[in-house]
Amino acid sequence: MKLGIIRCTQTEDYCPGSGDLQTIRERKGAFAGVEDIELVGFINCGGCPGKKVVLRANSLVSQGADTIAFASCIQKGTPIGYPCPFAKRMKDLVQNAVGDKVQILDYTHDAGPKQE
Repeated sequence: MKLGIIRCTQTEDYCPGSGDLQTIRERKGAFAGVEDIELVGFINCGGCPGKKVVLRANSLVSQGADTIAFASCIQKGTPIGYPCPFAKRMKDLVQNAVGDKVQILDYTHDAGPKQE
């Protein structure tokens, strides 16, 4: 798997992506059972409402990505407990742009601890 990850711009101040990287190393979450993973890029969505996500996804594909994962901060709202309201639309736009040759993953890791 040649992996590109798209993360939420809004959570970059809260999360350096450590959970995503650890999940890849440990082959857990969305990467359970995947033996060979090469991370080719880790980029943000470009900010709300995700208008730059197709540009960002195409950039990952140009770097060799055959799989694009939307980081858990987008779909699950980690670590701030606020899932992206544009997640489904962004996924649909990316899938239409890159076609069936690129696998799209909805998340990277299981949600972290609940915020109080």
